[in-house]
Amino acid sequence: MPPAAPDAVRSILIGNQTVAYRLRRSQRRTIGLTIDHRGLRVGAPTRAKLGDIEALIQQHSQWVLDKLSDWRDRPAAEPLEITDGTIIPLLGEPLTIAISSVGRSRWQFGPRTLYLQAGNPSDVRQVLEKALRDKARVIFAERLALHAPRLGVAIPPLRLSSARTRWGSCSHHGGISLNWRLVFMPLPVVDYVVCHELAHLKEMNHSPRFWSVVEQLCPDWRAKRLELRQLARQIPRL
Repeated sequence: MPPAAPDAVRSILIGNQTVAYRLRRSQRRTIGLTIDHRGLRVGAPTRAKLGDIEALIQQHSQWVLDKLSDWRDRPAAEPLEITDGTIIPLLGEPLTIAISSVGRSRWQFGPRTLYLQAGNPSDVRQVLEKALRDKARVIFAERLALHAPRLGVAIPPLRLSSARTRWGSCSHHGGISLNWRLVFMPLPVVDYVVCHELAHLKEMNHSPRFWSVVEQLCPDWRAKRLELRQLARQIPRL
């Protein structure tokens, strides 16, 4: 397979505002718009005409301007201060961190408490992330094993992601990536993301047929998607 072409940096006039965007062409079937802290990014099929791409941007011009404004106005999250007694969410429920300097660097989950042992105080943050990743892998694997049979598909390979702006993805080879930070979210929200990515095993797009598959697995997906967006601003930054 030839290497992917680099993103093209372009700009478009929306109203009286010039908006820069990055255009990435690939084997995808539809044109998609994404906005995050990096700005507007556009994914398009290899043969899509530039005029069609920019017509779609103009069609969603108000959404583009609103989202860009939201990101500009969003305050940067402060890194979490981790001390003995710090409380973080785990599946939406409060979890208290108890820190000890005795023993090797390791962790243990107890009822509503995560016990961390770090020989060096500077290691606490790293140990905490490793503990949460470990817990996330177990939980996500369980949810995939629960929901995949409901769709009549094999349990896909799982990979943990560290993406800052993407909660999950499904590869054309059938593997699923889930952001480990989902472990902060309530379990029904985790299930929505899991079901969303599993639905891509049936429909590798976001067509009406795709959303009907999601609804089959998660009837209240709209509410859960909204909850995910709302909670995303509140999760701890490690």
